[in-house]
Amino acid sequence: MNQTYINELKNHIGEEVTLKGWLYNSRSSGKLVFLQLRDGTGIVQCVCFRPNNEEVFEKAKSLGQESSIIVTGKVKEDTRSAIGVELDVTGLEVIQNASEYPITPKEHGTEFLMDNRHLWIRSKKQHAVLKVRHTVIKATRDFFDNNGFILADTPIFTPAACEGTTTLFEVDYFDDDKAYLTQSGQLYNEATAAAFGKSYAFGPVFRAEKSKTRRHLTEFWMVEPEMAYAQLDDVMTLGEGLIKFIVERVLADRRDELAVLERDVTKLEAILEKGFPRVHYDEAVKLLKEGFAKGELDNDFEWGGDFGAPDETYLSKQFDAPVFVHHFPAVIKAFYFERDKDRPECALGADLLAPEGYGEIIGGGERAMDLEFLEQQIEHHNLPKEAFEWYLDLRRFGTVPHAGFGMGIERCTAWMCGIEHVRETIPFPRMLYRLKP
Repeated sequence: MNQTYINELKNHIGEEVTLKGWLYNSRSSGKLVFLQLRDGTGIVQCVCFRPNNEEVFEKAKSLGQESSIIVTGKVKEDTRSAIGVELDVTGLEVIQNASEYPITPKEHGTEFLMDNRHLWIRSKKQHAVLKVRHTVIKATRDFFDNNGFILADTPIFTPAACEGTTTLFEVDYFDDDKAYLTQSGQLYNEATAAAFGKSYAFGPVFRAEKSKTRRHLTEFWMVEPEMAYAQLDDVMTLGEGLIKFIVERVLADRRDELAVLERDVTKLEAILEKGFPRVHYDEAVKLLKEGFAKGELDNDFEWGGDFGAPDETYLSKQFDAPVFVHHFPAVIKAFYFERDKDRPECALGADLLAPEGYGEIIGGGERAMDLEFLEQQIEHHNLPKEAFEWYLDLRRFGTVPHAGFGMGIERCTAWMCGIEHVRETIPFPRMLYRLKP
């Protein structure tokens, strides 16, 4: 039996087709039953008229939500339909008649929906979010592939952490060894960049921070590009290019999904028309202090501190585009950051803050290239030098200026969708108190 997909129906007006999917919803009125059929590519209304086929009509009336069915019928143009067509049903095969589907049209609490995440992802809004996520990922890969980067994925098991082990998951390895689930492919990316010139890693990363904010997950996906013969400005230029490419692709391919999510697309469209401001950390501190003086921030910010969510949100509101903040204090950055030669207390790092309160989307910078400096930093941070000998080899054999960044897929997707919490941007989120389904 040939199968047609819902997103192809406009090409089959007047023809008889077969659709395979699930019952999203239904209603009846006298001699008519209206089935909302979904197949993953869309939803179409299928009309069963009793005088045409009594058996099909009775089957249709008996179906429960999310029953799996195969529907045959004639495609009919319908301007009232969101997809421009509906189906006049001539045949109906029931694979399974589901009953008592737990997610009903009534209001459900978040915990209930998260407990039923395996079913919740079938709903229109969750479905739309995950399709946007797919496009964000595809656009990200295309951007780097089209710009000469080589995909060189990095290990998930690592012998040491690039920023210490306090926020990592420790796991037992063979022969009583300990390993850690990676929080970043950063260090390995530096090795692949030295081999290929431009490389990127793309995969899951893990952080054991006991955070319960709307911006954090325990397991998330990150893309991490790295470039040889590159500096801080190159990081910001590449990051701006990536974000604009993603926005352009999402607007081009996911208009319907953004409409389902009621996303204000004008805010995304505006991003394409503007350059991203680049603000020194000193200037950011000044802006935060002015905000506190005006009563617009609750806490006075001091030079040397890292930004909290209220600080990032306030800073982003001062600009009409995503903004890079650069030259953070070295004490709050990882050991491998290059220092400003004129101001050694500043690291050559940059964060990209998204508008609308979505916070840091990109974080990265220039890497230290001096062997002696890195040896001192490893000692200063009480890191096991033997675990980093391979990394130090990159400075012994062909060291060059190099730079890169990381971008979290879930935060970027939440921003594209205009939704509040990153837990909805991954099929099965892992958080402080959630390990299932």
